[in-house]
Amino acid sequence: MTSSLFRGRQRRATSHISVRVAHTLLGGLAGVVWLVLPGMTFDDGAAVAGPRAGSAQQVQAQEDGSSAADLVLPLLVVGAAGAVAGYTYVRRTRRARTRTTPGGALVAPWTPSTGELDAQAQALLVTADDCVRTSRAQLGFVEARFGKSAVAPLTAALRDAEGELRAAFRMRQQYDDGVPEEPAARRHALAGVVGRCEEAGRRLDAEAARFDQLRALEKGLGEALEVAEDRFRALAGRTGAVEALLTDWHERYAPSATAPVTGHTEQAKDRLVFATVRLNQSRQCADRAETERAALHLCAAEGAIAQAAVFLDGVERLGAALRNAEALVPAALTGAEAELARARKGRADVPAGELWARILHADGALAVVRDERTTGPYDPLGALRRIVHSAAPLTTEPTAGVLGAAALLVGRTAISAADDVVATHRGAVGAVARTRLAEAARLLTEDPTAAAEYAGEARDLAEQDVRVHGNPATEHESGVAGAILGGVLLDAETPTTFGGPRTRARGMGANAPL
Repeated sequence: MTSSLFRGRQRRATSHISVRVAHTLLGGLAGVVWLVLPGMTFDDGAAVAGPRAGSAQQVQAQEDGSSAADLVLPLLVVGAAGAVAGYTYVRRTRRARTRTTPGGALVAPWTPSTGELDAQAQALLVTADDCVRTSRAQLGFVEARFGKSAVAPLTAALRDAEGELRAAFRMRQQYDDGVPEEPAARRHALAGVVGRCEEAGRRLDAEAARFDQLRALEKGLGEALEVAEDRFRALAGRTGAVEALLTDWHERYAPSATAPVTGHTEQAKDRLVFATVRLNQSRQCADRAETERAALHLCAAEGAIAQAAVFLDGVERLGAALRNAEALVPAALTGAEAELARARKGRADVPAGELWARILHADGALAVVRDERTTGPYDPLGALRRIVHSAAPLTTEPTAGVLGAAALLVGRTAISAADDVVATHRGAVGAVARTRLAEAARLLTEDPTAAAEYAGEARDLAEQDVRVHGNPATEHESGVAGAILGGVLLDAETPTTFGGPRTRARGMGANAPL
């Protein structure tokens, strides 16, 4: 953006050029007049001469006057041409200095500041992540109709976009960690993030037309509606069963055990209510042969159905993790106590004072876990998390044995919980939370304990973003606010679908623009 200061300078420069050209033109004309006037005569002076001498003088005066008059027009043309040539030269020179043309180069290109480049990188990370998540959900409906082989090119494009996005998140995480340190290198890193995100979007944009051709809603709208309605009915039937599970867990486990899925069933119902409205609207539009509007309503319904599934899947996944953790806690306690016994014998790679502090911390954490198990309902995943964190500083192989299995379960569960928050509230979640989540996923098999920490941070940041953002103030119909917050809609009417930034909000009918 050009500042008002620079805009003012450009106007003054234009004014000065105009004044100079006017001066040049006037000066040229004055010079021509100065050259011509001395050679010109007037009829009044010629009438005073005598009769005989006058005839010769008149002839001579007429000849001189004709010669001078003949010089006036050419000199005027030459002067005007010179002025125009000067003005054209000045304009061309100024244009070549201020903008890129086929015959010139940009002398002073605008470059964003580091802060502006940082903001651009964060915005593109959010957009690219949204596009990947939406495309993945939409592809699932098409695959249900046509099979995996039919969507193979689309799957490959999505996989490529995911790879670019992972690389972009990795670069961003390193940038946040202060790597690299040099200012020029840090700008280069931000430019790399921007480039990776743009490439991910281009890969999805390139396959948007193929997605529409395969889906062919102008011909197969009825079949697509049936697929969406079947999924809707299956989710509606699961909702009651999931609520019963949560009721059972509230009696069986400590409140912290079910905290990650608090409100999931209510939000699932909200998405399903929205889906109900949009499916009905799609049916009505189809009956009136309004194919494009029917396709848009169907696309919005599919997005809401996919998010309702995320909510319900998250509850069931947590239940499985709690059962696994409950079975693993006794063995993990034994493994941690064995690590404590080895640590008490000393370690050459750790100073004695630091080692003793680690032992005391682990001993206290294990005592708390043992006490929780005997005094009443407890949180198995929370207990397993404390065991893993207390034993990790004592062991030299954190990914091996029962403690490694416990760390992997804790890390995977933490990543899933954070990912569910991002997926279902992506209209509000920013780049930092998504970056930490991507780093957690990258570290899961390498260092599951660190992965769990990154995932916990990601979830906290995502929930903070949601609180700051809030829900849209106005709802045009039931469920719209949740759909916007979840990224199903970009606004009250525009659904998102398979594609990158350029195509994700396109229409889905026969006349849809690309």
